[in-house]
Amino acid sequence: MSDVEGPEQLKREAEAALRGHDPATARRLFEAAAAGSPADTSAWWGLALACKGLGEEAAQLGAADKVLAIDPAHVPALMMKADYFARAGDGRAAHAFYLAASATRDIRPELAAEVRRAQRESERFTQSYETHLMQALSSAGWDAARKDGSFAHALDLLFGRRRIYFQEPTAFFYPELPQRQFYEREAFPWLAALEARTTAIREEFLAVAQQEGAFRPYIESSASRPRREYGRLLDNPDWSAFYLIREGRVVESAAERCPATMAALAEVPLTDARGQTPAVLFSLLRPKTRIPPHTGHTNARLICHLPLVVPDGCGLRVGNETRSWSPGQALIFDDSIEHEAWNDSDEPRAVLLFDIWRPELTAEERRLVAALIAAVGDYTGGDWT
Repeated sequence: MSDVEGPEQLKREAEAALRGHDPATARRLFEAAAAGSPADTSAWWGLALACKGLGEEAAQLGAADKVLAIDPAHVPALMMKADYFARAGDGRAAHAFYLAASATRDIRPELAAEVRRAQRESERFTQSYETHLMQALSSAGWDAARKDGSFAHALDLLFGRRRIYFQEPTAFFYPELPQRQFYEREAFPWLAALEARTTAIREEFLAVAQQEGAFRPYIESSASRPRREYGRLLDNPDWSAFYLIREGRVVESAAERCPATMAALAEVPLTDARGQTPAVLFSLLRPKTRIPPHTGHTNARLICHLPLVVPDGCGLRVGNETRSWSPGQALIFDDSIEHEAWNDSDEPRAVLLFDIWRPELTAEERRLVAALIAAVGDYTGGDWT
């Protein structure tokens, strides 16, 4: 018998011993097979089962550990460890192993029942853990009914109800800025005056929208840049734009048609990088259109939407938070965090879109960032991104 065949023959004899309810013989044979082929998970797993049959828990767990050292996603071994910790009263350890087993990508039919059990047990331990923590927080004065604020957000992350998103700008990252998905209106004293002029701005948008060909695709391909990953929206008017200011330059013909809109923006802290920013536009999302998840160019700015026409069935997700637009009520968000938008209605959705400086940046920081962006644009001869 060759060295390779030896362990295989030993395993066959050991498996027969297990089927014959002779765990002592099975253990001896599996030990010999594992010694001859130490990277063979089936030999170590057989040894774990034989030791289980003998009631030798320490040896059983030792063999399971050998299996997981070779194959960390081995579902039966994960479940063996999880069940052990559950019996021992170590819920956190049990949960960790049940969770690992429930996350397997191994979809073999013989594992399906155990994976479902892992999911149930994981959920049970999660609920028990959450109940324990919420009782402690209630004793400390926390109102469990609260769904807003940073602490409620932190609890959602802790309990796995939300995932964590970070700023991931495609062109320029400014360090040490808050990781905040949506900004609330209190930080923007100019916002109420802008919103008060929504009716006049909407009327100008509606007049522009009547003109055939006034809007162009928001994402347009360029021979001088790689194609961006926006799926079917590349060069597609389903997501389209009518620019009032583009790459920092006023589009005179458009501005003349929208004097109320231009006047409303006079007190807004628009970004101001020469030849590059700001962008001010009417953004039109046609019916049954979804903008795929993406991130913007820099976290040094924020994006503002002033909703003008918003049918039911529209939404905006930034990171792990989703909001709806309401006409005349602006939404301000960090587009360097993954975001997406959709219009599931049968009518167009329209917003006035523009970019503003982050309120945390000082005047000097804004000046330097603007100079940098302009210099990049000068060097590339065009788009700073």
